[in-house]
Amino acid sequence: MLFNSIVFLVFFIVFFLVWIWAKKEDLTRWVCIVVFSFVFYGWWDWRFLFLIVFSGLVDYGAALRMQKRDVNKRFWLIISLIANIGSLAIFKYSGFLAGTIDDIALLFGVNWDLYSRLPSFSLIVPVGISFYTFQSMSYTIDVYRNRLRATQNIWHFFAYLSMFPQLVAGPIIRAKDMLQQLAKNQPVGAVEIWLGLRLMVYGFFQKMVIADNLAPIVNQSFWNNNTQPSCIYWWMVMLAFSFQIYFDFAGYSSIARGLAKLMGYRFKSNFNHPYHAISLRDFWSRWHISLSTWFRDYVYIPLGGTRTSKWKGHYNMWITMIISGLWHGPALNFIIWGVIHALCLSVERLTKWPQYLHRFAVGKVIALGIVLFQVVIAWVFFRAPSFEKAMSILGNLFSTNLEGTNIIITHYFNTVLFLGLAIGIEVWYFIKRRNKTLRLATKTVLYDTVSMSVLITACIYFRGPASEFIYFQF
Repeated sequence: MLFNSIVFLVFFIVFFLVWIWAKKEDLTRWVCIVVFSFVFYGWWDWRFLFLIVFSGLVDYGAALRMQKRDVNKRFWLIISLIANIGSLAIFKYSGFLAGTIDDIALLFGVNWDLYSRLPSFSLIVPVGISFYTFQSMSYTIDVYRNRLRATQNIWHFFAYLSMFPQLVAGPIIRAKDMLQQLAKNQPVGAVEIWLGLRLMVYGFFQKMVIADNLAPIVNQSFWNNNTQPSCIYWWMVMLAFSFQIYFDFAGYSSIARGLAKLMGYRFKSNFNHPYHAISLRDFWSRWHISLSTWFRDYVYIPLGGTRTSKWKGHYNMWITMIISGLWHGPALNFIIWGVIHALCLSVERLTKWPQYLHRFAVGKVIALGIVLFQVVIAWVFFRAPSFEKAMSILGNLFSTNLEGTNIIITHYFNTVLFLGLAIGIEVWYFIKRRNKTLRLATKTVLYDTVSMSVLITACIYFRGPASEFIYFQF
């Protein structure tokens, strides 16, 4: 079910009518969340609800067993990890693994044809599987580490695991943050309602007005082999994608946070203006924060972080970034995307170039430009449908072909307009954060009322072609 659909509007109204009554008691509150979350997810394909139920039952039971005395906690943690990683392997990576094995076998003259023998259901990637499996795994890992007590009530656990606002595209919420909130009837006053609605309106604006209006040229350019090889054209396309994926994903996160706030709950911010970053490390502290901190806490630090040596820290960081690439999908391009970020992070650590530039006011602006350049180049591999297409685009980006530059503004006026709007919004926030007078002026009721009216009007009259959120595929 898409947030930007009439069906969701009906769902939203019905849910909150029931929620007003259901939230007063613990059991009815949890049951309400689970039932409506299952309807929300099952609207796409009800059969894959069994996956959420399976992961949830395994982790709920494993966590309870870990609380027992004289129990092999490691054994139950391994059961949890096998169940969750196994689900990912079957539904997200089995086709890739089978195809790779077939290719290797053919090199030795053997035709196994494993790919064609896979059951058809295993080639369908369930929406949001990477999000809820990571969320479920973090629960059992925290119980194993004695950082969290296992919840006794199964409805309480499933309310955490399946909460619909963030179920299919995050942010990834931690059990230690959410189970405690779910244990109480959180009061929702006029201020919380306004803040929640404001988050939702801005999220819909980010998605429907910015991301959806940038999507057509991005989709056309990456899938059409007859696009022009102009250097200027492809830099425009890559900037369009860079802001499309940001506003699309940040928009979803804002809507999810707004819905949670209307329910009385708080999700941590998932984005903090990543294109304001003045180092790549700074970028990863601002981009998809719930996932980057998940990999930090459950992969990078357990591997050893930088505890043993500087070089071991680089090794652990490379492993983490490559796994992060694979998390997005079983494709060479995603691995290369992770490798590019790992390489740039290593260079940054070794040379400490951001620290040298940050000594000067203009140096921070230069650093911002360098980081944006690195991120945009990496996005080429993230978005391209194949390695060959990515290399072709890189060739165009660094060519001296300026053919057709004079007609780009007129022929692609819509793209230039909304790309300019996206950049303008980020520049506005950049300036506002550094200007106290401007910050105070934007905290008034009048400013909020006018700005929300403008954003709602834009969502109605200037929305782009409706499309799924990009991160649904992950």
